[in-house]
Amino acid sequence: MKKILFTLLVTLLIPASAFAARGPASFLASRALVVASSSPGNAYLAGISVVSTAPVLGDLSAIGGSIIAAAPVAGDELLAAGSISSRAPIAGDLRAAGWSIAVDSPVSGDLVAFGYSVNSSGRTQGSTFIIAVNATLSNGAGGPVTIYGNTISLAGDFAGNVKVVATGHLYLAAGTVIHGKLFYEAPEEATIPASATIEDGIEYTNASYLPDAGTSRILALVSIGFFLFARILGALILAGLLAGLFPRLAEAVAERAYAERPSSILLTMLLGFGILVATPVLIIMLALTFVGIGLSLLLFVVYALLVLLSLLYAGILLGSMFARRFRKREAVLWRDGMLGMLALSLVALLPYIGVFVVLILTLFAAGALLLIFFHFAFPHEEITPELL
Repeated sequence: MKKILFTLLVTLLIPASAFAARGPASFLASRALVVASSSPGNAYLAGISVVSTAPVLGDLSAIGGSIIAAAPVAGDELLAAGSISSRAPIAGDLRAAGWSIAVDSPVSGDLVAFGYSVNSSGRTQGSTFIIAVNATLSNGAGGPVTIYGNTISLAGDFAGNVKVVATGHLYLAAGTVIHGKLFYEAPEEATIPASATIEDGIEYTNASYLPDAGTSRILALVSIGFFLFARILGALILAGLLAGLFPRLAEAVAERAYAERPSSILLTMLLGFGILVATPVLIIMLALTFVGIGLSLLLFVVYALLVLLSLLYAGILLGSMFARRFRKREAVLWRDGMLGMLALSLVALLPYIGVFVVLILTLFAAGALLLIFFHFAFPHEEITPELL
């Protein structure tokens, strides 16, 4: 493929004036350019919309958003645009690059085209080289043909060999004649009607561009690994930020796990369980009413934020436990949040028990956060506002 692209670039960059006429050249540029006077030499055109309706005695080079070459060219054509339409005979070569390329008139020299869609109904006497997603040659060719693309359609009389590399399918129209040999590479055999004639035979190479089962498994594992790495890294960063920016809130959540009686811890978990389970039901019920749709959307955003914070503070809570157990320190630092979230992420990978541990810590964190936010909104103690 690198050789193909290199060949294409070299071909397109060959100066079109190498065999140019000796007459004076014309240079025209405008937003909407319409050329109605003949050029005795080379013509160089540029614009968003370019239309050439006068003969060019030399080469024609144009660049723009849309190009229509509707007059004969005695030399070569070099066109680059989003939409290209060549509607008049070309005595030399045609080199075109764009999104949509249509060649409706004969080309006496070679044809080189690179685009998304290339449709040639004008017969090319020289060689034909095309790279396109969808390529169609409906009037044959007078020289060898090479096409790289996805869906390729051939029709008409081809004087030389035809080489096709298709990632999709190759179609031959009824009555197609190839005086040389057809070489084609595709995932499946081409549709060749009985009326088509290929004098020197067919050489087919089966090529599947989809990965095999082993490669697919490797790609799937790599994708899952990258996803897990990105998820864990993001969780570590968020947990570290929360623990570092709001240390009092992290310490308050940790204090509820250490200072309260086992019954209080169980009640805190039940509160978190009730909120996490009941809120989705309430959201659905509100969404079924016309007046409650807006409130359900707002409640959904708050619920999603609560779930995210509960997961993050579950990791921070685990990190604070490590700090108290091994560092003998009650203060919660940013690195405690990151360490705890890393441990929680690794525990979550364990089957069954990992999910259970994450669920228990998340339920407790959700209940603790709700209690802290409630006391913050309706303070009963002077110290409560300092938690945030």
